[in-house]
Amino acid sequence: MKIGYARVSTVDQDAGLEAQIRDLTAAGCEKIFSEKVSGTDSKRPALLEALEYVRPGDVLVVTKPDRLARSTADLLGYVQTAQAKECGLIVLSMNGTTLDTTSPTSKLMLTMLAAVAEFERDLMLERQREGIAKAKAEGRPMGRPRTVLSRTESIRKMKEKGMSATAIAKALGIARSGVYRALESAKP
Repeated sequence: MKIGYARVSTVDQDAGLEAQIRDLTAAGCEKIFSEKVSGTDSKRPALLEALEYVRPGDVLVVTKPDRLARSTADLLGYVQTAQAKECGLIVLSMNGTTLDTTSPTSKLMLTMLAAVAEFERDLMLERQREGIAKAKAEGRPMGRPRTVLSRTESIRKMKEKGMSATAIAKALGIARSGVYRALESAKP
């Protein structure tokens, strides 16, 4: 029996999840487990349920290796778990090639592709850290934009000068309700 597993990282990726389920159904999966959770999250209930569900002779099917694991070690751990249960693992979309871990060559290719994917992710994170360091060095603000309440003192002074809430909001590029909220929080 073919058991499918589909995963997307965020709740706004419904189209991606639907496409995976479509591909798994087309591949002959009789039961499909799906979830919306980050691949870096070690607690993926649907994956654990799928691994618990498979029986000897079954095959776990995923569309891509990164849907199953984010690191080579994790991927190989899932392959070993499937093998310990006398099950196979099939990865559908590998540039038109299907990888089936029941063959030694496919297992080698899957391991190498997982290593390359992990390497690419590490490079992306390194570039991200470099970008953050550069932005900090240039004095660019980091994190969330300042809230209206952080401008309470400026808003209070503008109001004392006789400006209306609408004029203050327009001058600061904020909502008028934010002006009122800031003024209310400034009251003793």
